[in-house]
Amino acid sequence: MTDMSATNIVFLLFPGVTQLDFTAPAQALSRMPGAVVAGAASSLAPIATDSGFAIVPTHDFASAPQADILCVPGGHGVAEALGDAATIHFIARQAARAAWVTSVCTGAFLLGRAGLLAGKRATTHWAYTHLLPLVGAEHQPGRVVEDGQIVTSGGVTSGLDFALTLIARLKGAAVAQAIQLAIEYDPAPPFAGGHPDRAPDAVTTGLKQRVYDAAAARMEAALRGEGVIVLD
Repeated sequence: MTDMSATNIVFLLFPGVTQLDFTAPAQALSRMPGAVVAGAASSLAPIATDSGFAIVPTHDFASAPQADILCVPGGHGVAEALGDAATIHFIARQAARAAWVTSVCTGAFLLGRAGLLAGKRATTHWAYTHLLPLVGAEHQPGRVVEDGQIVTSGGVTSGLDFALTLIARLKGAAVAQAIQLAIEYDPAPPFAGGHPDRAPDAVTTGLKQRVYDAAAARMEAALRGEGVIVLD
């Protein structure tokens, strides 16, 4: 029999979040039996995403329910969020009682700033994996990496893989497979180049030069500029 008990799933929202980091796993996890999804931010004001539109949180930090599953997405706004004490305290406070603590993409660095990745195996977007030791984590290649109750996933689309993996852990493979089928997650991309291991070198080099060299340097500066923030 399927377990129908309620599972509170709380997503952190912050300005500059990559919307698919949030919306992809939220779409899958919301279909899990008993799921109750919330999006928490510092206020109830609309959150500007990196895609030109905003997302409205369901809760502020004070009113957010205690998460059974805490999910921290990434985005170019992570560099600023790393220095926001209220955001880091919210993550640490929620993680202390959550059954699962998870991240998508560069959201891993927010977990790390909250002191949650020390000594853990983890992953993040390929352009930032070299920075994981700055938060005490050991990089393990993979779209989804589990280390105890901590589940991290790679860049952007990896959030769907993480969500389905966790659904299978909680509700069984048949439930996860049904959700995968319902959302028709059947990847057949037009190019076999979604990771530097498979993308043409010229494409990877060009993208790094245009976007990720500067973005990773900015992330590194943010990580080195502040100490780990934890609850008193």
